[in-house]
Amino acid sequence: MDTLLHTPTSMAKRPCSFPSSPSPSPNPNMNNQLDNLLRTFLNLADSPSLSIDHSFEHLLESSPCDADKSLLIDRALKLGSLLLEAGKRSARKRSSVHNSLTWALPPDLTIKVLSMLDTQSLCYAAATCSMFYKCAMDPLCYANIDLTTVVPKVNNAVVSTMIQRAGKALLSLKLGIVPGPIMSRGSCQPMVYGIQNAVEVSNFSWNDKKTRQGKESSILSRSCLNPLSGDSGAAGAVLRGLHLYNIERIDNTSLCGALSACPSLLDLEIIGLHVELRQTLVSVSMNCPLIERLFFESSKTGRDDSLKSPTCVELVNNCPNLTSLALRGFKLYDYKLRILVKGFRKLKYVDFSTSYSITGSFLRNLGGNIGGSLLEVMILRDCIHLKELEVARLLTSVLAGDFKYLQHLDISNREGLAAAGDSYGRCYSSSIIPMKQVLEERPEICLLAEFPSEGSFIDISQMTDSDLNSEVSLSSLLSSIASDGSSFMYTSESNYSSDQTSGNEEGRDSGYVVCEESSDEYDYLLG
Repeated sequence: MDTLLHTPTSMAKRPCSFPSSPSPSPNPNMNNQLDNLLRTFLNLADSPSLSIDHSFEHLLESSPCDADKSLLIDRALKLGSLLLEAGKRSARKRSSVHNSLTWALPPDLTIKVLSMLDTQSLCYAAATCSMFYKCAMDPLCYANIDLTTVVPKVNNAVVSTMIQRAGKALLSLKLGIVPGPIMSRGSCQPMVYGIQNAVEVSNFSWNDKKTRQGKESSILSRSCLNPLSGDSGAAGAVLRGLHLYNIERIDNTSLCGALSACPSLLDLEIIGLHVELRQTLVSVSMNCPLIERLFFESSKTGRDDSLKSPTCVELVNNCPNLTSLALRGFKLYDYKLRILVKGFRKLKYVDFSTSYSITGSFLRNLGGNIGGSLLEVMILRDCIHLKELEVARLLTSVLAGDFKYLQHLDISNREGLAAAGDSYGRCYSSSIIPMKQVLEERPEICLLAEFPSEGSFIDISQMTDSDLNSEVSLSSLLSSIASDGSSFMYTSESNYSSDQTSGNEEGRDSGYVVCEESSDEYDYLLG
């Protein structure tokens, strides 16, 4: 039995090898016949269409049954479709070969050129030929994504596709609706712009807002920033700039979630979003320690007073590299701004335009060796509680040698400044503000002071020597008002729909009292 089971190796059978059937090789004669037939068939394109129709109808009539006629029609349609696709493919190949021969740049330099285009131009270029399309798919071309539009026509799917194409190369992202070209730094024009505004100035249809079967809405939703957190946050991890304009559906939760995925963010611009100032600054403080520029314009001018002093202190301590700060349209108080302006040691640019409750007292004792000394741009346009007396103090300190780097100062106000010594008065032409002296001694400063025409508009070129001599009363006026203990707390005129008081007297955070602190007290506050 064992002998039977054990077969000697010498007796082992080898598998028989069967000759493999040769693969059919193309028949040259058959190919030649097919080429000749196709050439003859294509020559019929020059024949009148009527003769081809008659020939095809005659062929159908010669068929014995309806099934054969249907088969002939299907074959004609299939053959026509095959020829059409073959013609398109050949045309694309010829164009690609032509472009590769005539385009002087190699692929790497082509990608470099395409990466310099804005997002819309890049998409147009990618649609021209397959060579540009291949180059345009490189992640470097999507490093700076700009999907801002005048009317709503970008949805979440577009944003997600662009971010996925960029991947880890994404450096900046701009989304939302803007009223026109992005303004230059230092512009005071408000950019809050709702969807209703976009509809009124364009042919945009409200039906495009709705999600219909087979068509996604053209409105960005609260989840439009989710791709920044996808793929373990790969896209958001390297993002340097994030600009969001008038996206009505983004809320505090979605914005804070996006910021948590952007630890390397340097430039944040938020305009017209329905988000709270305090929560946004808390999120920036926690997640964006490297931030250098923060621009935040409220969608509800003067109604957001959520900012608290501890939030200001945390922002100063956690974001020490901030050089540009703009908080426009919020209800801010001087003692909170003092924490910010005095705390950011590298601050060069501030813009508090259209902010309520600012009297200007936060500017006292700034511009020296402590906080505020590096300021180059200061914009206080249309701050309705800004006081004539505090502006006079500021310019006097400029004449005294403070704010050595100041280049641009805007104190314009469409309602005039709050008059000194008059709780409800407005000042359109001040005799105590040394504007002409500042322009003479600091000619490098661009000083803007535009006031309404119904007042006495300040025309510096027409100021006489007698007007300048009247400025000597500034020091006496300052001392006399300061001595009564009122600390320059005036109210604005009664025709404002906002609170008549500046809010600095009673608006301090409960349980967090901050007085006009000295530098030592301020350093203690910052801990």
